[in-house]
Amino acid sequence: MASAAEQLASNISLSSFNKATELKKRLWFTLGALVLFRFLSFVPIPGIDPRAMAALFDTQRGGVLDFFNTFSGGSLERMSIIALGVMPYITASIVVQLGAALHEPWKALKKEGETGRKKLNQYTRYLTVLLTTVQGYFIATGLESLGDAQSIAAVVDPGFLFRVTATVSLVGGTLFLMWLGEQITSRGIGNGVSLIIMAGIVATLPQALAQLFEGGRSGTLDPLLIMSIVVGVTALILLICFVERAQRRVLVQYPKRAQARGGMQQERSHLPIKINTAGVIPPIFASSLLLMPLTVLQMAGDTADPNAASNDFLTTVSFYLSHGSPLYLFLYGAGIAFFCFFYAAVQFNSEDVAENLKRAGGFIPGIRPGKATEQYFDYLLNRITTVGAVYLVVVCLIPEIAFSQAGIPFYLGGTSFLIVVNVTMDFVSQVQSHLIAHQYGDLIKKAKLKGGRRR
Repeated sequence: MASAAEQLASNISLSSFNKATELKKRLWFTLGALVLFRFLSFVPIPGIDPRAMAALFDTQRGGVLDFFNTFSGGSLERMSIIALGVMPYITASIVVQLGAALHEPWKALKKEGETGRKKLNQYTRYLTVLLTTVQGYFIATGLESLGDAQSIAAVVDPGFLFRVTATVSLVGGTLFLMWLGEQITSRGIGNGVSLIIMAGIVATLPQALAQLFEGGRSGTLDPLLIMSIVVGVTALILLICFVERAQRRVLVQYPKRAQARGGMQQERSHLPIKINTAGVIPPIFASSLLLMPLTVLQMAGDTADPNAASNDFLTTVSFYLSHGSPLYLFLYGAGIAFFCFFYAAVQFNSEDVAENLKRAGGFIPGIRPGKATEQYFDYLLNRITTVGAVYLVVVCLIPEIAFSQAGIPFYLGGTSFLIVVNVTMDFVSQVQSHLIAHQYGDLIKKAKLKGGRRR
């Protein structure tokens, strides 16, 4: 039998959406913020020639910069003020979350509640400024040397002033996107940072589809291969939708309680645990950790002396860590698996859940309350997280390997579709939650009016 929430969700219509004025305001704010993000991606940093920059970027196709360009929505290709996107902020968040799990003073801050969370967020912002400054400086110097090596004057007036201006512009752009993401989360719908990343990926999809079908028209790609890609992408999206909604429901019983008519009744409920507890966080975190050092490494290799021995070392490391290489895929998969277990442990605290069940009088059939329940949750979470980690690694790596062998651009890879589908599902679920809450509010108002008339 469907629950009351499921019945309300099935009755959602266009008329109920029109009455939800707060929801419409949130949707318009989210849409306006994403449109502003896309406008900023076309604003170049001072001292850059856009046409020469496009020609220079074409010489770097297929490398780590092209990989980075996908997550920024083409901003890096145009060297806009938001070329770095929100990746430095995500990297800083990873470091702070790891510190909150390992560093004792930060552990204490995490337990302080809202006050400690604000302090950790402040540390994240400081670290974001530091990381963006380092990346921005290396990108500015790399543009100068890369333009000289390719005989393309992408920088109009190279020198110290350009490096300072470019670094300040990139830091300001990343901080603005960080603030914009926080505003979307608080005043809009969905997670702001995830929506910004999804908007950047979606913006590159039309170009990828155009290249795919143009290859079929010109004869460079076999029509059968294109058809198999379409079928594979459809199957991949269906798999993501199925697994993201899958959950393990743990049966919880409560002691028998007296009813109003007499007699005793034993209450039962279920504690749902998602198969993919971490969601889209592990691929984003793993790619962010790999992108930042690879970008700095490539730019440092471009600025190094060609005759120096260090340049040979940087070239070798860049080659083995290039996008699509076996070492890169291994590190990427290992990072996804690590962050799956790490984020699952952060999100689901077995000790707290077992303690809360014990206080409420609930228990799992066949498991003693307290320590035994905590151990059962740890055992269950490890098994579920293992399945979720294998699923994420397969979804993110297998399509990338297949598409790279077929010569398909990266933005049709599994990571891109995982982020787009996952964020879209979360966005739709939050819209439905607002509509259900609005319908509950209408029901309560009607009940109060009927009660007043009877009195």
